[in-house]
Amino acid sequence: MKLDEIKISEAIIKNYYDKLLKSLDVDVAIVGAGPAGLVCGYYLSKAKINTVLFERKLSIGGGMWAGGMMFNEIVVQTQAKEILDEFNIHTKVYEKGYFLADSIEAVCSLAAKAVKEGLHIFNCISCEDVMMRKNRITGLVLNWSAVELANLHVDPLTIKAKFCVDATGHQAEVCNIVLRKLGPVLKTKTGRLMGEKSMWADKGEEYIIKNSKEAYPGLYVAGMSANAVFGGPRMGPIFGGMLLSGRKVAQALIQRFNRGD
Repeated sequence: MKLDEIKISEAIIKNYYDKLLKSLDVDVAIVGAGPAGLVCGYYLSKAKINTVLFERKLSIGGGMWAGGMMFNEIVVQTQAKEILDEFNIHTKVYEKGYFLADSIEAVCSLAAKAVKEGLHIFNCISCEDVMMRKNRITGLVLNWSAVELANLHVDPLTIKAKFCVDATGHQAEVCNIVLRKLGPVLKTKTGRLMGEKSMWADKGEEYIIKNSKEAYPGLYVAGMSANAVFGGPRMGPIFGGMLLSGRKVAQALIQRFNRGD
């Protein structure tokens, strides 16, 4: 069989745009493919909720790839180990309550299982705005990350979503878009970002789960975005809170869909 370059190009273009067209109107749109976003997308897709995830970088996985200071090992606590077990990620005990995992295996396994459950992941796409209707987030405004990096004047496209999730990490990018457009309207004490605090692993892990919730009608926060928005310490290369945060947001959204919200 002879390979035809045009057939190869045709196959890629047709299949990609078929996936993209099917993602124009979804149940949940997640921004940020770090561990919280991937876990959130996995549980939503497993529950047969039509979910799409957008990542501005070429690679997914967020900060999990590099572990701590490029030592590609991660630590999770007892509460989060069951999530790694569900993804068949190998762990070993360091001391009681501390479990180690290979960060490369962790990212690959999270992504693979999420995709196999039906999650559509689009990389190299940035969220530059949100779509609003009647004081509620109803979708995302998207563009190629290369357009953003090159500072080109290229108009974006829009997708519709019943709910959106900001899982963009420390920057809380989607929530910052809301603030720039609407002012202090977030569900925080000030209406603005409360700000991420300095390192405190124990409290950071506690607060990231507590803070994983709706930040504005139709918009949830997961992962480090949650502590950046509602206020909480950073926790460094312990990733259990990220995993638990993604699952918590997914469970909250599943309940809302079950209630017909």
